[in-house]
Amino acid sequence: MAQYQQILKEHKIVQSMSRKGSCLDNCIMENFFGRMRNEMFYGHEYEFKSLDELKKAMEEYLAYYNTEQIQVR
Repeated sequence: MAQYQQILKEHKIVQSMSRKGSCLDNCIMENFFGRMRNEMFYGHEYEFKSLDELKKAMEEYLAYYNTEQIQVR
């Protein structure tokens, strides 16, 4: 772990972690990744022939999610 933290420090990256026992810090990302899995992966697992195809599909999903989907607030 110390080596990992040293590499982060060398690249001026701030490590971000939830406080011990506080899952609420992470709930927004957990919600997003759960939604992404439900919408683009479950039921489609065998459509991706390679990791590159999966990566491309994820990039397309992110573009859709960030720019095109209808957002109700």
